[in-house]
Amino acid sequence: MARKSWHLDRRTFLKGLGVTCMIPYMEAMGMGNTFNAFGAETKSTKRLCFVYFPNGAGLPEPDSPYYKKWSWFPMGEGKDYQFTNSLSPLASHREDLSILGGLSHPRSRRLLGHLAGDTWLTGGDLRGSQYNNNISVDQVVAQKFGQDTRYPYLALSTDGGVGYKSRVSTLSFDHSGKAIPSEHRHREIFERYFAPNGGATTASRRKSIQQEQKIVDIVLEDSKRLHRRLGRHDQIKMDEYLHSLNKVEEQVKRNERWLDIPMKDFSADHINLNTNATVDPEGYMRTTFDLMILGMQVDLTRVMTYMMAREDGLGLGESFPKLALGLKKGHHTISHDRTTGHWEEWGRYDQWLAKQFSYFLDRMKNTYDEYGSLLENTLVLYGSACSTTHNAVNYPLVLAGGSKMGMKHGSYQKFDDVPMSNLFVSMLHKLGIERESFSDSTGKLDTDIFG
Repeated sequence: MARKSWHLDRRTFLKGLGVTCMIPYMEAMGMGNTFNAFGAETKSTKRLCFVYFPNGAGLPEPDSPYYKKWSWFPMGEGKDYQFTNSLSPLASHREDLSILGGLSHPRSRRLLGHLAGDTWLTGGDLRGSQYNNNISVDQVVAQKFGQDTRYPYLALSTDGGVGYKSRVSTLSFDHSGKAIPSEHRHREIFERYFAPNGGATTASRRKSIQQEQKIVDIVLEDSKRLHRRLGRHDQIKMDEYLHSLNKVEEQVKRNERWLDIPMKDFSADHINLNTNATVDPEGYMRTTFDLMILGMQVDLTRVMTYMMAREDGLGLGESFPKLALGLKKGHHTISHDRTTGHWEEWGRYDQWLAKQFSYFLDRMKNTYDEYGSLLENTLVLYGSACSTTHNAVNYPLVLAGGSKMGMKHGSYQKFDDVPMSNLFVSMLHKLGIERESFSDSTGKLDTDIFG
């Protein structure tokens, strides 16, 4: 195919004083083919995301008056299931997701649920005195996909770091089963990953931050110069990307201002808080999701994990039900409570978490690259490592996305104590990674949702 009259290099950046900003794929970058960040031709983009919430989900008994309203799992099965209030925020994405019940890791079923959280993406064996964890499935994919992107993966969480054994603050584990530190400081993530210098903040950029100069404003002149040379479709795409970039930085600044605002008094027993606990939780989570969307837009990485909160009430997420919903108890406390009405409290928080996940799916569905919407080419798994009161069975799971990868969604499917690693094997195959097994799998997942 003939070269376009004007061709834009795939590794183009917008530049300003002390700032270089990555841009998404443009039609002007290709000549009938698409290329990765290093100029190698690619045929399609497939991505993988995991989003985790701790402490299980509310599952009232069938004879409870709260069952039909606040059970996390839907009523009915197959294509005709009905959402309860708990997952009702996902109703608009019904045809883009599958709800899965009955999956768990066999070696974790007798563990205290909090410890099982360490194995959600690994299926590792933590039953004895030895900590025999193994590589997480996201890292298997990162080893394969990482050669085509600037970074092999992003490991994100609300608390950052690794936590400690049995109460980790990351979902990712390396080939030896060692926890991989997660990141949570939005400003550092924003500055590090959307500049090509590996995260080094120049003196001029530090000064511009202090003067509250945003990246979009600093690269404005360069973006105008580029804008004039782009075709109409690319101009629209550039405008959308810069708007997203600006929106994320505005929220980062807003979150930073919250750090100096004291919270109302409340009991902090059993909570390991730091100053980030004063951040509005909905704004905080959505900023994380927005950063993930930006990372997909510029093909920063194709593998991401996000731990929304830690197990056992040991992190910032313990206070989220209080801050977001005005409840008097923290998440972990609610999950152990047995007083009248606790199912509704738990269900309302499950609903709030589902609302944040729905926001992520909506952003992915309405953000496009050269292959279609981001959601169409991304597998996203949302869930927890235990069910009610930390029983490490019947994991609450939602698998979304991947319609252009052949996924057939729209149903609620129940399994009978099937290894969750079977799901991972099927996901790996859908991503083009032909592995016969992962961890303690017994084969692929027996379902028609993978086409």
